[in-house]
Amino acid sequence: MGREFILEIGTEEIPARFIPPVLQEMAATFARRCEQERLSVGEIHTWGTPRRLTLAARDLAETQAELTQEILGPPKAVAFDAQGQPTAAAQGFAKAQGVAVSDLVEVETPRGLYLAVRKTTAGRPTRELLQEYLPEFILGLSFPKSMRWGSETISFARPIHWILARFAGEVIPFTLGDVTSGGVTYGHRFMSPQAREVRTIDEYLETLRQGYVIVDPAARRAFLEEEMAKAAARVGGTLVPNPGLVEENTFLVEYPSVVVGSFEEKYLALPEEVLITCMREHQRYFSLRGPDGRLLPHFMAVNNTLTRNPEVVRQGHERVLRARLSDAMYFYQVDSKVPLQTWVEQLRGVVFHSLLGTSYEKMERFRELADYLVKNLTRDDGGALSLDPGVVRRAATLCKADIVSEMVGEFPSLQGVMGTVYARNAGEPPEVAEAIFSHYLPRHADDDLPGDLVGAIIGMADRLDTLCGMFGVGLSPTGAADPYGLRRHALAIIRILRHHRLHLDLPEAVWEALRLLQGKISRTPEETALEVLDFFQTRLTHLLLAEGYDHETVNAVLAAGSRDVVEAADKVQALEEVRRSPEFPALAVAFKRVLNITAGAGAGEVDPLLFEHPEENQLFEAAQLMEIEVEEALGRRDYAAVCRSLARLKGFVDAFFDRVLVMAEDPKLRANRLALLSRIGHTFLKMADFSRIST
Repeated sequence: MGREFILEIGTEEIPARFIPPVLQEMAATFARRCEQERLSVGEIHTWGTPRRLTLAARDLAETQAELTQEILGPPKAVAFDAQGQPTAAAQGFAKAQGVAVSDLVEVETPRGLYLAVRKTTAGRPTRELLQEYLPEFILGLSFPKSMRWGSETISFARPIHWILARFAGEVIPFTLGDVTSGGVTYGHRFMSPQAREVRTIDEYLETLRQGYVIVDPAARRAFLEEEMAKAAARVGGTLVPNPGLVEENTFLVEYPSVVVGSFEEKYLALPEEVLITCMREHQRYFSLRGPDGRLLPHFMAVNNTLTRNPEVVRQGHERVLRARLSDAMYFYQVDSKVPLQTWVEQLRGVVFHSLLGTSYEKMERFRELADYLVKNLTRDDGGALSLDPGVVRRAATLCKADIVSEMVGEFPSLQGVMGTVYARNAGEPPEVAEAIFSHYLPRHADDDLPGDLVGAIIGMADRLDTLCGMFGVGLSPTGAADPYGLRRHALAIIRILRHHRLHLDLPEAVWEALRLLQGKISRTPEETALEVLDFFQTRLTHLLLAEGYDHETVNAVLAAGSRDVVEAADKVQALEEVRRSPEFPALAVAFKRVLNITAGAGAGEVDPLLFEHPEENQLFEAAQLMEIEVEEALGRRDYAAVCRSLARLKGFVDAFFDRVLVMAEDPKLRANRLALLSRIGHTFLKMADFSRIST
């Protein structure tokens, strides 16, 4: 039975966004180290507040497990001479290992009988290991930003004030900077700041609870949500859902205290998005809805202390919010008097990128690119999109206009949202107004996709212009660095195409985007197009692998060509299913036989008059039938049927190779037979490069 270990790093206030990732890192790093050190461990917990990061482990072994190593030496035949006496090889190996020759043992290996030595190393006490490891563990934690303080040379997210470290109830002594570890923790900074000695995990949790610290984030969040629900009910409302804001507030406090405030009803005339953003962005307040679904003139704030006079605190929050709402009302009224076209013209003075021109120039480019997409995107049935090009063009013209509005200048997160509001107020068609916001979707990996086609097309055009422009001036992502979010842009285009089942010749679209960027990019269009398309293929590969498809399947399909994202993904799905069927090995073997013998052979016409064997005629006729079936199946996007049709050729291919000498001495016969096989290989490649799949 192991013992308990607890480590608490007490600090100044750590930013809320730093805490969840580092808690995950702490648990994973400690578990990995225990495995490396041969220390058995039970449950590992990590908890955190702005002032402390805690790791607690139960059933941690008191000593390392013994380590038995088997070190292989020379072969027995080399280690002993004909008289059975140890040779220099055996003696040298034994000496190097610090043992006598008589201590060596014989070990059977795939290469024969060898000599070996078995060594057993006793485990070290866990206490010693922790004493050595904990300074390294603490300083190895990663944060978006770290700092140094005083004269210390160490760095951490925020200055460290104390360290609690106990194993089996005893303090693990070590020093980090000017802080020496001990056996005490501290309660809430304002409500219970005194030191408190703790020895066990349960005692730690309860002691902090008594000291107004709920150290477990899950428990703290549950407590916060319960308090907010009660407070909302007291004013007849419910919270506007905002999981991200709940998460942020959870890591801003050690002991949540909820206050409900009010604001003047005149501010309800503001668009909902503005009200919610005013409360959320700067103050981290929650909005409330009434039974009718409308916003209430109330808000909810989360404090880190229980207040003696809640009324004073409430008035303070109301005073701060009133100023924010007053500014928002002013911005909204000023913006509402400005025609949208005026803002469009002002984009001429907004620099998108110093190498790629202004936001107005960018808008003109992706507006033309959106026109191209409307004409060239098709649906599953091959039909064109039933969209009004004028609506798409108008939405593209206006979609960036709100960048220069007063409201977006104050609240950048409302970009697109305010454009939609102002477009509706100006009487623009609903499709235009909706697309102004939706063209930004998805804004991140878990975000919604645009539900409307107009917004989807403009969003793809905007992103494609950015991708081609940035690659064209040499600003492609390097390693983990992607300051312009190009990976996110490429992935968004892929997701939108698949979501709406839109078929697009991606290389052609890239070339159109590069044509529109003429005069702006410094690299050749050919070089840029190759890099952009490779970038798209990498993103599609990662996405399909993340969806659970096998790497060989994905590689086989994409290696055969992936001009159409939707088609490529569908082929991967179909091939993955076919690989599980009994007919697949025949399909792969047939293709590999064809590919191996035609490697390097050029394409040519097949002349049936040159056939000498009936197997040549039979394969040719079967190949012609297969080509017809494959083309029909490809036309209706039935990729499983394509695979089945290809697989039926296997018997004819086998008979051909059994009876026909492909590499005949007569150059005409040889060329004709290679042309037949090359024609078959070309048809196979319309589905996938099956040579990349192991069978």
